[in-house]
Amino acid sequence: MRDAVIVQAVRTPIGKGKPGGALAGVHPVDLLAHALRALIERSGVDPSLVDDVIGGCVDQVGEQAMNTTRYAWLAAGFPDSVPAVTVDRQCGSSQQAVHFAAQGVMSGAYDLVVACGVESMSRVPMWSNVPPGADPFGPGLAARYPEGLVPQGISAELIAAKWSLSRERMDAFAAESHARAAAADFTTELAPLAGLDRDESIRPATTPDVLAGLRPAFADPGYAARFPQIDWSVTAGNSSPINDGAAAVLITTSETAARLGLRPLARLHGFAVTGSDPLLMLTGVIPATEKVLRRAGLRLDDIDLFEVNEAFASVVLAWLQETGADPAKVNVHGGAIALGHPLGASGARITTTLVHAMRERGARYALQTMCEAGGLANALILERPR
Repeated sequence: MRDAVIVQAVRTPIGKGKPGGALAGVHPVDLLAHALRALIERSGVDPSLVDDVIGGCVDQVGEQAMNTTRYAWLAAGFPDSVPAVTVDRQCGSSQQAVHFAAQGVMSGAYDLVVACGVESMSRVPMWSNVPPGADPFGPGLAARYPEGLVPQGISAELIAAKWSLSRERMDAFAAESHARAAAADFTTELAPLAGLDRDESIRPATTPDVLAGLRPAFADPGYAARFPQIDWSVTAGNSSPINDGAAAVLITTSETAARLGLRPLARLHGFAVTGSDPLLMLTGVIPATEKVLRRAGLRLDDIDLFEVNEAFASVVLAWLQETGADPAKVNVHGGAIALGHPLGASGARITTTLVHAMRERGARYALQTMCEAGGLANALILERPR
């Protein structure tokens, strides 16, 4: 079987996903087009050689409807002969795009492919694709879960309760995320846009004491009665914010890379997807990690760097407890709590950050995993060429 390697990875800075955010004035098509344009320019490849463009986006409605990936490619000025598709695996959408792209290369369906993602949460708010009064789940699901599923914030609270994660511990984790992000140098992976050359949500002055003053974000009397074990410790400070951003990754084979004069940054070594309890919803990263390691024939100790998406501090802390991974190897440049979480872009953003961190730190193996709405998770393992 052929291999699949990443030869370039780039992202926009991440803006605050609200009116007045630095990227709020940028249409999502143009936001993704900027990342695609930077990717092709930095790689130096002829864009007509790209076999497909696979993009992730979650709220595919309004300005993010009609196959945003296709129109972003055209908006970037690239050949209309290159096709594109937009996929949705919730928060893992663009990580799934990376999986699909690499699997297509390995199978021989593609020689050169772009995996990317975008979300403009300032212009297309979360749940915009579910009109008021609409039921996206249907009677069959309601019959299976008669007490009802819950929003992600409640799932994060249930995880904190199940793994006995204190408010203090989650706030300390969140403060460390900001400290690591503030200390990191993202210059090589960023393509500045609209006057923004850094991630807008990082707060260098954040401390556990500051975070301790925030109120619980999801406290609700009805859920309190249903789940008395919850102590309401999840806040806006120990959760990821709402953001705008885009990222793009160029994937090919080692043979094609050599022919085109491209230097591989990392080989895509293994993939896994898994489902998990849709009530807890966000714990799939635990079995996904075990599954991808098993498929790759590796142990946890073989991994030099981990990226576990910080949708909520409780998710990463529960993952740490279950896996026993070294916290010093996890989200070394901070995570979504500090950098931001532009839903459809986050998977490719994390891959971009990870391949650059591997090169900077001389890591051989790195593992990326993301929790996703509905009780899903993706995991992949990257290997840096020797």
